[in-house]
Amino acid sequence: MLESKIAAYTIMVLAGLFGWVSLLVFMVFLFVGSLNIVSLGFDTRSALWLDAGLCLLFFVQHSVMVRKFVRRWQAKLVPEEYGAAIYAIFSGLVLLAMVVFWQSVQWPIIEFHGVYRIPFRALFLLSVAGFAWGVRSFKSFDPFGVSLIRHRLRGTQPRPQPFVAVGPYRWVRHPLYLFMLFMIWSCPALTMDRLMFNLLWTVWIGVVGTILEERDLVAEFGDIYREYQRKVPMLIPFRIPPPVESHNKPDGD
Repeated sequence: MLESKIAAYTIMVLAGLFGWVSLLVFMVFLFVGSLNIVSLGFDTRSALWLDAGLCLLFFVQHSVMVRKFVRRWQAKLVPEEYGAAIYAIFSGLVLLAMVVFWQSVQWPIIEFHGVYRIPFRALFLLSVAGFAWGVRSFKSFDPFGVSLIRHRLRGTQPRPQPFVAVGPYRWVRHPLYLFMLFMIWSCPALTMDRLMFNLLWTVWIGVVGTILEERDLVAEFGDIYREYQRKVPMLIPFRIPPPVESHNKPDGD
């Protein structure tokens, strides 16, 4: 069991480091396309297979490690409060590996130049602002599990936060996913590898990820979340938002 303060602070530092660095690098990747950090000299087919494998590796890690049976198994090895930070470390490592080893396939499908790129860049920046808006809607935001470890070291319990559907959460249940999809499709240069990336991530975020998360939230919050489901669309904001209501907070995105 991890109990020493050195281990605790080490995990907090690694979680924050890999979490923020991987997120920043990924945003750059979404904005400009492949960074061509490591070129393995593969032919087109081999490069696309490797890129697809890197995407699938992240999908499996990101979706499996958050499942309850994995968290229960992990709790036998380390204190439960370390789970989110360890998850952030592994997610950051796999995401960085995907960006570093991504193989560019310069087979253009469509590319916009000059003033025609402006709407795509504007969409990306607006999506980043929307993503930040969604994050700020949480009264307590701890994406990398650092505060949970701090509470353990202090011998305190985190204060329960009521769930209030404010900001973008009044329009859709998964606004962070929605804005991420906008960012993914806002690149003005669509090459073969970028098209494959966009399609794979759209299926994972828009279908697999949301379904798995919805199932977990219903299991955890029951009727409160079912009522939220009835009132608020999942990804496409086609309804007028309902009045603000306060419940126990689902972890959401």
